[in-house]
Amino acid sequence: MLNNFSLMARFNAWVNGRIYGSAAELTEQAYRADGGAYFGSVHNTLNHIMVVDRLWTRRIEGKDHEIRSLDQILFNDLESLEEARRQEDQYFIDLVDGLGGEDLARPVTYQRIIGKGEETVRCEHVLLTLYNHQTHHRGQVHAMLTRHDVIPPAIDLVFFLDELELGEPGKL
Repeated sequence: MLNNFSLMARFNAWVNGRIYGSAAELTEQAYRADGGAYFGSVHNTLNHIMVVDRLWTRRIEGKDHEIRSLDQILFNDLESLEEARRQEDQYFIDLVDGLGGEDLARPVTYQRIIGKGEETVRCEHVLLTLYNHQTHHRGQVHAMLTRHDVIPPAIDLVFFLDELELGEPGKL
């Protein structure tokens, strides 16, 4: 039985696979077009999600995240970004699977990227923030796919849970 944090880490990997698969259907021009989302294009939004995932997961571990801005472009093409996304998703699953109850309650202290100063939050709140952040921006990508006549994938949690019950969503 997976705990909810581990379940959601797997759900995120599942959704990311679907979103990236649909993004691959876009022309290069559509992939890079300003879609009116906060970070503009599908490309920039997918990069932003990766930036924030790396930022928070490395903060949990107390490692240097090498992130300097929230609009940092880590990868310039979809293929490289997709491969990095798969690796980051597995990294996140492994990280969450390794956290126990005491780890979830411990404080995570970090230097802010926006503004100045140090912040401290509970590890479990960092994880909830990550899940919410990914959902928010993937929703923007979902809308941009629709604008470019790509039928977005079904990404509701219930579909993932159905596949999980059937043993279909990949290596869990």
